[in-house]
Amino acid sequence: MDILWAPWRAKYISETSKLKQDECLFCRVIKEENDEQNYVVYRGKYAFIILNAFPYNTAHVMVVPYKHVPSIELLSDDEVLDIFNLISVAIKAIREIYTPDGFNIGVNIGRVAGAGIEAHVHVHIVPRWNGDSNFMPVIFNTKVMPETLGDTFKKLNAKINEIMKKPSKSE
Repeated sequence: MDILWAPWRAKYISETSKLKQDECLFCRVIKEENDEQNYVVYRGKYAFIILNAFPYNTAHVMVVPYKHVPSIELLSDDEVLDIFNLISVAIKAIREIYTPDGFNIGVNIGRVAGAGIEAHVHVHIVPRWNGDSNFMPVIFNTKVMPETLGDTFKKLNAKINEIMKKPSKSE
């Protein structure tokens, strides 16, 4: 069996384990409404787009429903439609800003499927570039990110709000 090592995920695991068992990271972010600090790029009617604080690649975002449920089938049709609309908008914005060669889009439902926050379903959108997986994470336990999360937030927030025709929070 091959093993995929992702040593940079150790920080994510230690950070999320500090949350109280009854506290949901996404629900906390929804209530706080401190979008730039929490990297909430855009808020839709039923869901929002947020940068992954422990990204696999630059512009790794998640689309998260406001409703706290563990699986997609527990959402209404309107909520699912809003999520997929935001996925489409996020892809368009990421394409226009970063020109990736492809995307991984996925939902991990349940701990055994890899869900880090299994009680609150969310969709990962990970832009991919030819050659984006290199020796640095494996040999040096280091993930190379070409820009800060703050810079990524500003770019995506402005572009998504342009696409959705709303004023951006970073202006």
